[in-house]
Amino acid sequence: MSTPTETIAPETSAAARESSELQDLAQKHLLMHFTGAHTYTEAPPAIMVKGEGCWLEDEKGNRYLDALAGLYCVQIGYSHGEEIGEAVKAQMTDLPYYTNWGYAHPPAVRLAAKVAEIAPEGLDRVFLTSGGSESNEAAIKLIRQYHQAKGEGSRMKFLARRNAYHGTSFAALSINGMTNFRKPFEPLMHGARHFSNTNRYRRPINETEEQFTDFLLHELEELIRQEGPDTVAAIFIEPLQNAAGSVTPPRGYCEGVRAICDKYGILLVADEVITGFGRLGEWFASTRFGLKPDIITCAKGIASAYVPLGAMIATSDVVDTVLNGPAGMYLHGLTYGGNPSACAAGLANLAIMEREDVLGNVRHNEDYFRTRMADLGSLALVGDVRGAGYHWTLELATDKEKRTWADPVDAADFVANHLAPGLLSAGVLCRAAVDQGGAPLIQFSPPLILNRDEIDWLVASVAAVLKEAESALAGTRA
Repeated sequence: MSTPTETIAPETSAAARESSELQDLAQKHLLMHFTGAHTYTEAPPAIMVKGEGCWLEDEKGNRYLDALAGLYCVQIGYSHGEEIGEAVKAQMTDLPYYTNWGYAHPPAVRLAAKVAEIAPEGLDRVFLTSGGSESNEAAIKLIRQYHQAKGEGSRMKFLARRNAYHGTSFAALSINGMTNFRKPFEPLMHGARHFSNTNRYRRPINETEEQFTDFLLHELEELIRQEGPDTVAAIFIEPLQNAAGSVTPPRGYCEGVRAICDKYGILLVADEVITGFGRLGEWFASTRFGLKPDIITCAKGIASAYVPLGAMIATSDVVDTVLNGPAGMYLHGLTYGGNPSACAAGLANLAIMEREDVLGNVRHNEDYFRTRMADLGSLALVGDVRGAGYHWTLELATDKEKRTWADPVDAADFVANHLAPGLLSAGVLCRAAVDQGGAPLIQFSPPLILNRDEIDWLVASVAAVLKEAESALAGTRA
């Protein structure tokens, strides 16, 4: 695989554009996740065949910097497949599968103990799943049983933030704050309500951080009062909100949310499916921001996505309340939750992260990453730069003073026809999207092993794409 200086842009010759047998088969038979219809009829998907470090290679030899770590999940990069594979092989030789329904096995026990060890203080009970949606689904069920066990069965409502993404399964989808994902499947779970997220970009220009925090907490408390505190079961928040574009909490916000939850007997859930396992330089972002949840949901980085694996982590108080309740058990189970081979992969991944000091790499490079992202903020199309750790977003604007995208070119057309193709052609894999406010976003959440040379390569490549896009837009204005 290539180093940053050797990396070439994907080929653009006619031969390279011809679809391969695998691409044809993908178009005919593979129903891809969140993939537009044009991929099945026009431009076929790239077929990735090899990975090393932070880099991917497709079947035609084109190389890409994976600046999104797959889907925010390949913490250790792509070079540890053999080591994790050996751990999986050894486990499959001993015990390829058994259930956690009333039984346990060594890798599940050891992984639960390890996760409890690195989780924030007090979070020591671990329910294993196969992914993030399952983890949030598990939390919602635990919370419902918790309040029933306390004689408060009227607590059925779940509060989450606008523009938040919590998964695609029934209950997790219900609390999504992204209406475009939720609307086609409504009616969903009763009682989901949404409140403001912590994006400051379009807030009043003279508003202080403290005033913004006061506004957010007042709005949240008013929502609880309006709904009736005795009907609210839990609040779900991401410590750093992903879908709205790397949105971090203002000073005092996390402590304020915790105080509101304590005041009204509401459980607090930190959705750390994306931020968990080192994304912000701590095992969990809740620690970094001083959020003190009753439950953490996680997935992705727990095994660096080498296998499907996730978890819900709860306090003993919550779990014991459920176990001592009317049902005498937590009424939830998954065939593949705590799969022995998946747990072996998770343990191997966490061992690699500790051995390679992956979290230390994030902390060492965060300020440098922030500075280089700020360099992109000086470009004509970049309105806002925000994020933390190894999670950054550029929000684009055609009018920086008004902080809006108001060009004659529609934002969705711009992303589809200029931005996304330009980034791909430059060899950069990242998220290029239009948020619910109508602004184009570019998001980076790379493997946690990304080094400074690779950061420089990424910034230079993105800058070139944005300058070319600006020229194209200038042509439309002329």
